[in-house]
Amino acid sequence: MIDIQVKLHDKYSVEMKVGYVVDRNRKENEFRMNTWFFVPHSLGISASTYSKDDFYKDVRSNVRLITPIYSLEEIAEGEWTPFVFLEDAFLHLVEERTKEALETYEYQIKMFTSIFKSALRGKVNEAIHHEVERSERELQVEHYVTCVRVIARRYRELKKIINVTGLPKEAANYFSFGDEYLSNLIEFHTFRLLDGLKEFDPKCYKLEKKRLLELIHGEIGYKQKNGYLVAEKDSKDQNRAVIYRRGILKKYAESDLFLKASKKRDGVLVEQIYYSIAAGLSMIFATVIAFSFQKKYGNFTMPLFVALVVSYMLKDRIKELMRFYFAHRLGKNYFDRKIKVSMGDKVVGQIKDGVDFISENKVPEEIISRRARTDLLAADNRNSSERIILYRKWVQLNAEILDEYGQYDIAGINEIIRFDLGSFARKMDEPAYELYVPEGEADHASIKGEKIYYVNFLIQLQHEGNVEYRRFRLMITRDGIREIQKL
Repeated sequence: MIDIQVKLHDKYSVEMKVGYVVDRNRKENEFRMNTWFFVPHSLGISASTYSKDDFYKDVRSNVRLITPIYSLEEIAEGEWTPFVFLEDAFLHLVEERTKEALETYEYQIKMFTSIFKSALRGKVNEAIHHEVERSERELQVEHYVTCVRVIARRYRELKKIINVTGLPKEAANYFSFGDEYLSNLIEFHTFRLLDGLKEFDPKCYKLEKKRLLELIHGEIGYKQKNGYLVAEKDSKDQNRAVIYRRGILKKYAESDLFLKASKKRDGVLVEQIYYSIAAGLSMIFATVIAFSFQKKYGNFTMPLFVALVVSYMLKDRIKELMRFYFAHRLGKNYFDRKIKVSMGDKVVGQIKDGVDFISENKVPEEIISRRARTDLLAADNRNSSERIILYRKWVQLNAEILDEYGQYDIAGINEIIRFDLGSFARKMDEPAYELYVPEGEADHASIKGEKIYYVNFLIQLQHEGNVEYRRFRLMITRDGIREIQKL
């Protein structure tokens, strides 16, 4: 299965979170994702102005394991929870006091906070967006607060286990990092819950605001007591330090989920073989011409001299034409890059990707149909057609290697892909556009409109014979992306 979430990352970037979920009944799992970008002709984006290298400069991706899924209730109250692994790691460190025990201890803290973050996010989204009766939503908020308090208390009580002499200094540091990150998560997601209730269910917000703010104030007080940084309304320097530290803590806590991805060009050997064949064919042509004229006119004659010059000229042209032909044929079967995805010294799988400008007659009819151009745009497209970029991705994962990852069940990997569309905005007109409207019966006035552009992209997802499609439209101005619409 392939799961995909698309959102705006910043005013010029779109983020795709693609989840490749493996089938445990198959050792090797293959996934394909094809994305067609339909770019307005007026933006001046083409193969001559926007090369493959330009595209890959604008694309950034990270690969990480899918976080093991637990609900807040399972973490707080379940019998077989991350707390079991966490407590075992604490006790093992105290008993063994080895480097390996310390590494396991740190790993379990990181995994616990990552799992807790995922559970918090899911619970908050459920409480905000699910259509339920107000009384049920209030119960969800109450349960949220109860579970969060239980989880925070249980984690902090584990400090008693390592509060012994003789442990390395790093043990206390790792616990402190996890504790501070956990507190940051509680504060952030509780504020998110407050904002969501205020927007979508104001009555529930008024009823539950006090309860949620008490939770936030409790965490802020705890952080101040333990020397953790806290945001302050009127202190820019303090808040810069808070943002910086929170970013470092996030990267640290999630580092064990990120996989090593080593990139290199794909199909290099085959490409060189094809190019050698092209050189050989051009040389055969030149040699045949030289031998033929030498046999007919003899050595050191003017016709032979002319034939050698012409054959040399044609040889280079034939070589380049053959290189172009083979490169075109090669592109259909090979990708631009091959990325080996590793977990330690074990290869989990590989990702290949490739990008090309293509003509509309090479786009599947299903995609053109789903593009659904308006009649006016279809008519205009005959004169100034949209530029079409095809971005191909092929993923192969080994389910057996994923099963070897610690005590947790890992469903697959997430690839976070960010597309920077700043290059697309360079040739856009200024967003401010003047319009005129009548003002009463005897006058008129000018008003300001906004010049926008639409970039459509369609995604085809393939796994085990199943094919799904997603369509999105970006509303962009020269000042950035205004909106992303799922169609």
